[in-house]
Amino acid sequence: MHGEYKVRGGKLVVVDLEVSGSQELSMFKDVVVSGDFFLEPDEAFEDLHAALEGLPASLSVEGLTRAIEAKFEARAEATGEEVRMIGFSAEAVAIAVRRAVGAAKSWDDLDVEVIPMKTMDPAMHVALDEVLAAEMAAGRRGPTLRFWDWDDALVVIGSYQSVRNEVDLEAAAVNNVGVTRRITGGGAMFMEPGNCVTYSLMVPAGLVEGLSSERAYAFLDEWVMGALEQIGVKAHYVPLNDITTDQGKIGGAAQRRFADGTLLHHVTMSYDIDANKMLQVLRIGREKLSDKGIKSAKKRVDPMRSQTGMAREAIIESFQAHFLEHYRSHLGDYRPEELEAAGQLVRTKFATEAWTHRVK
Repeated sequence: MHGEYKVRGGKLVVVDLEVSGSQELSMFKDVVVSGDFFLEPDEAFEDLHAALEGLPASLSVEGLTRAIEAKFEARAEATGEEVRMIGFSAEAVAIAVRRAVGAAKSWDDLDVEVIPMKTMDPAMHVALDEVLAAEMAAGRRGPTLRFWDWDDALVVIGSYQSVRNEVDLEAAAVNNVGVTRRITGGGAMFMEPGNCVTYSLMVPAGLVEGLSSERAYAFLDEWVMGALEQIGVKAHYVPLNDITTDQGKIGGAAQRRFADGTLLHHVTMSYDIDANKMLQVLRIGREKLSDKGIKSAKKRVDPMRSQTGMAREAIIESFQAHFLEHYRSHLGDYRPEELEAAGQLVRTKFATEAWTHRVK
């Protein structure tokens, strides 16, 4: 069995092992850890293998990490010499082990269907997040990356936000801006046609097994950091879920992990937002706009447009091409039955007062 894990900003960890015993009492044997990392002292390399040998094959990332750390702590106590793991960690080894036994996944295990922009009511995109997650859980759809496009104005609030705390409903009505609630947490999204770059990614939760919530966000958006760099935007993650540049924040992410093992991750990045209208509709202070590069509410939030000089459609097409080039993936489309189910969900859930105002 073979598993690999590349530490973000660090080194590659590779684990080869066998599993012996019955399904209930299976244990690791013949464990070999390798990679381009550094480990001091050199004698600790044997401790690393010894820490894993004979452990239950069902042990979680946390359990494996503790076993490795305990072995190294015992060495340090016995010799007075601290073990230094450079470019990797006990957790990185544990994740590689879990991937070796098939409990954790890597991008190479997936074949992601990439769905280009399709213009729809924004509430349809909110509903599609739920529909496609259910389709993936049922085995009728594989991992999916899809790009949103919409033809109407809508505020999409986080699953746990209060409507009255986030939205001025009178101003929203005057500006013909609707409101709905999505199934993920996070903050409000002010969506008018052409003002944002938004995508949803659905993958098995095993892809981020062993990663903290903070690192899971960054891990799932590593591809878009490369895509942004390709169009001249130097971006990085600010925990927990913000994508930012030296000029300020450009976007944010939200996630939901379903009990069936499906993970939904989506991102919205500002392309060219009418900040004056947004301030009228959303109950946010001007200080909240300061991290988006806004000094006056009369100006626009336009980090993607101003930093790239590119049309929104060209940016999204570049993102799509980058993913298709760097990940095992293929172009696809929505199935008619998925669109029908999403439309039904809009009518019965996402367009209803009961759902939108479930948190007053």
